Amino acid sequence: MKTKDNLGRIADALETIARAMTGDDTHRDYVLGAANAYHWQGEDGTMLPVNKVSRVPLAMLRGIDHVRDLLLANTEQFARGHGANNALLWGARGMGKSSLVKAIHADIEARDGFERLVLVEIAREDLETLPALMRMISGQPARFIVFCDDLSFDSGETSYKSLKTILDGGLEGRPDNVLFYATSNRRHLMPRDMIDNERSTAINPGEAVEEKVSLSDRFGLWLGFHNSDQDNYLAMVSGYADYYGLGIDRETLRARAIEWAATRGARSGRVAIQLVRTLAGEEGKVV
Repeated sequence: MKTKDNLGRIADALETIARAMTGDDTHRDYVLGAANAYHWQGEDGTMLPVNKVSRVPLAMLRGIDHVRDLLLANTEQFARGHGANNALLWGARGMGKSSLVKAIHADIEARDGFERLVLVEIAREDLETLPALMRMISGQPARFIVFCDDLSFDSGETSYKSLKTILDGGLEGRPDNVLFYATSNRRHLMPRDMIDNERSTAINPGEAVEEKVSLSDRFGLWLGFHNSDQDNYLAMVSGYADYYGLGIDRETLRARAIEWAATRGARSGRVAIQLVRTLAGEEGKVV
């Protein structure tokens, strides 16, 4: 039975891809729902509403002011119907890449003066069905940010070609009402040893590498997130503690923060908020 179910899912996915490749406008009568966040279901070609997005307020994100301002300005331009770029948020783990995308979407959604802005999350495994998603939303009365979290490609994968075609270079290209935002720990979306291996084994190493690393060039906006130093990390902890109204004094908070980072072996926004959740629990508060 399990094998039969798996075969059924594979057949559905192949049908979705075939529709996208042949231009079958199956979704021409699609009516966008009231939700402003969705998860794309690549297997059956549908958008699942997400009524409560897991995110934090934009004001809570500390230590990433420069990249925050750049991405916010880019998204505001897009939500006003003006020119904007696809964005790649790359760099250190736990520094707020995906949190920033979701927080900016919520911030713009809550303000006046913008067109309706819808966030659609797509899993890396569903990228080959991206053309079908683009056709579904291209004619809708809204602007869309298609968001892929933790995007990367390993040796032997070819799904990056679907993304390259959509971002830039394909006959249809990206619809005017769609931007693509992605987060990744890798600047070129693939591990360094994979790039080096292409150089060492290919007949024409330059062309083999160029085909893969050129994907990141399709993003007009590159935003780097780097490991935090201690001062920045302590500022994050202090900011989160203030936001949630914790009663711990500054010296104790500093000592706890340094100890907490030492036990985790890292200093980042994720480590900072994990500490604040612990401190809030000790005070009987929920964050």
